[in-house]
Amino acid sequence: MEAVETASRSTSRSLRRVGILYDERMCRHHTPDDEPHPENPNRIRAIWNKLQSAGISQRCEVLSAKEAEDKYILSVHGKSHVDLIRNISSQQYNSRRNRIASKLNSIYLNEGSSEAAYLAAGSVIEVAKRVAKGELDSAFAIVRPPGHHAEHDEAMGFCLFNNVAIATNFLLNEKELGINKILIVDWDVHHGNGTQKTFWKDPRVLFFSVHRHEFGSFYPSNDDGDYTMIGEGPGAGYNINVPWENGRCGDADYLAVWDHILIPVAKQFNPDMILISAGFDAAVGDPLGGCCVTPYGYAMLLRKLMDFARGKIVLALEGGYNLASISNSALACMEVLLDEKIVTGSTEAYPFESTWRVIQVVRQELKAFWSVLADEVPTKLISQKAPIPVKKILISSCDSEAEDVEELLQEVIRPLSTLRVDEDCRVLAESASVSWRSDLSNIDIWYATFGSNMWKPRFLFYIEGGQVDGMQKLCSGSMDKRPPKEILWKIFPHRLFFGRESTRTWGLGGVAFLHPESKNEDIVHMCLYRITLEQFNDVLHQENISSYDMSSPLFDLTSLDCVKEKGSINLEAVKKGWYHNVVYLGMERDIPILTMTCDLSDIENFKSGKVPLHAPSEDYANTLVKGLVEGGQLSEEEAVSYIKEAAAKPL
Repeated sequence: MEAVETASRSTSRSLRRVGILYDERMCRHHTPDDEPHPENPNRIRAIWNKLQSAGISQRCEVLSAKEAEDKYILSVHGKSHVDLIRNISSQQYNSRRNRIASKLNSIYLNEGSSEAAYLAAGSVIEVAKRVAKGELDSAFAIVRPPGHHAEHDEAMGFCLFNNVAIATNFLLNEKELGINKILIVDWDVHHGNGTQKTFWKDPRVLFFSVHRHEFGSFYPSNDDGDYTMIGEGPGAGYNINVPWENGRCGDADYLAVWDHILIPVAKQFNPDMILISAGFDAAVGDPLGGCCVTPYGYAMLLRKLMDFARGKIVLALEGGYNLASISNSALACMEVLLDEKIVTGSTEAYPFESTWRVIQVVRQELKAFWSVLADEVPTKLISQKAPIPVKKILISSCDSEAEDVEELLQEVIRPLSTLRVDEDCRVLAESASVSWRSDLSNIDIWYATFGSNMWKPRFLFYIEGGQVDGMQKLCSGSMDKRPPKEILWKIFPHRLFFGRESTRTWGLGGVAFLHPESKNEDIVHMCLYRITLEQFNDVLHQENISSYDMSSPLFDLTSLDCVKEKGSINLEAVKKGWYHNVVYLGMERDIPILTMTCDLSDIENFKSGKVPLHAPSEDYANTLVKGLVEGGQLSEEEAVSYIKEAAAKPL
């Protein structure tokens, strides 16, 4: 048996020409004072050393790195951005380099950043060109800094230039290469926002990204990665996002997405070449990703793509911050490129219920563009699902790769720029504590609502998750999904008004705000829900569409004492949210009554017109009417009049 396998590998070695590119110069990009950081030079060193020790480099054509020319980078990035990255490592920037980096989102810069960025972009171009010409069948560019977050005029998320986007434009613009249609597969755990925006209107590029999203709360913490973002104009339908609702997704989840979305669409699209934004931060044990993809899983994902474009595939490294995980995952992928040998593993587990739900909504959203998605996924398949583990996470095939997976998974929504790791990419900071939840779960408050949350079915989605008719965005729900213990109604001497032109949740139209100061002549109807202080924190988080990591509470017992004394407090952690001001409205049966709204500086912005006052949409207003009528406060006619008066009355 062993002799047969050896002969097979010897034959395949002569058939498949695989390139690999690594250059130590890209390691010169590091934090200014060599302080620990997840995106560090050891990432590519670990992969290169692993591939060398496994004999992979001897079976490949080892390519030399080349710096990208500005003309190719400018096909993706603006001139001011290119000028900045080209010059940022020069002496003239020594005194202000750190200050510039601090103004960017999750970026550091040093004397080696310019060279590394140009080498990373140029290296992906080089390997892509060699594959496009047929000199190689496939290739892997082991590059850093990564690229898929970098936008037209902005470096972000550890990324300086968008390496894969630059290489894609190079291939399409060099007509003699004969590459007219490209599939970009981004399996990095974070959404490839920069790549998406580059090809938003381009039908020559099918961009596919599967990533943790969690309703916009996971980095890059916006709606760009939502399944409704499908492209625009001629590019409509050519942008496919598969947004995970939760962490811990593993091989079964990814393979289900491949089988029921990516592979059918790839067959219909029929690409000339495939570029993979190969981030390995969805791998088991990654300190940022919190997912559970094994080396076997990555190998299977790649193997399924080898059936397209005659196997003309380029992998470009993106993220991945556990050195063992990224090295083993990269090795598994290289084995596939070389001779389609699959590492041993198993896919006996079922996908999560949330995975099937996401697959269904993605297919529904895109079926008008891709006929292969028109049929419903068989009920028999959807019924095969795994519950999301709450307490203990068991990983049978890769336990050796994670020092403590359960601890690492608590870190997954920590902002990238604040995570501290040691040289081996182990998290230094204590894992996100959940002890505050147990403490605050025993404290009750009344949450006083004045907008759409007055309607109980709407509010319950902040507890249980989901959405009601008229909403354009799902709620993630609270960790504690118990319903309110009691509901009652009260009238308070505050002013209700409507502002903002549109919202992510309701679309066009204003939403309700409460003037934080009371006046005797004002009247507002409020529905009070008796919930725990833990649940109130989760509602605060959702109302403010926050990227705050919730490793500590937004509003704790000290905050509660403070708001009782001062009447209101602004929450610094969600200061960019619209409802960042917690207001104390008194006591009801010795339980504090709290609400959330804007602050006095926001009121001044509304008065001046800097932030518009705006009547609510019909869907939003109807939700308020339902709350007031079903709550027994007003007749339907009275409720409509109440809302119209609040919307028309000047501040």
